[in-house]
Amino acid sequence: MLKKIISGGQTGVDRAALDVAMRLGLPHGGWVPKGRLAEDGPLPSYYQLDEMPTDDYAARTEKNVLDSEGTLLITRGTPSGGSDYTRKMALKHGKQLLHIDLTLGQRASDAASLIASWIEMNRIETLNVAGSRASGDPAIYMDTVNILTHLLQ
Repeated sequence: MLKKIISGGQTGVDRAALDVAMRLGLPHGGWVPKGRLAEDGPLPSYYQLDEMPTDDYAARTEKNVLDSEGTLLITRGTPSGGSDYTRKMALKHGKQLLHIDLTLGQRASDAASLIASWIEMNRIETLNVAGSRASGDPAIYMDTVNILTHLLQ
């Protein structure tokens, strides 16, 4: 049973996950780089995330993978950059990983059903949500909001 959503607070997928969790009253958290760094500036304090002692995005990514039972990765196409690093950390640490590729044309409700089954099957209580930044895919925030809203309502 899902009890908490965590993410690194970056724009795009990460921020969508936090916003949906807050809107629906689900506990949220995670780790952010020192200075609450994100590509659009410091992350606002209403996001209840903890600061790492370093400004290294990779350290934050690994810590969020470690602090969850599974990582949901949402991208449009093959993961690259930080999304690919997230994938590698999940594999390195033997954590559950589900990749939703939005280029496959799945409806939000179908993606949500798949995610719900995966969460239940793997007994995930704390879910790390990661994926593409808004600068690389401006539409990914709303696509993620739609999927997670279907999942959590």
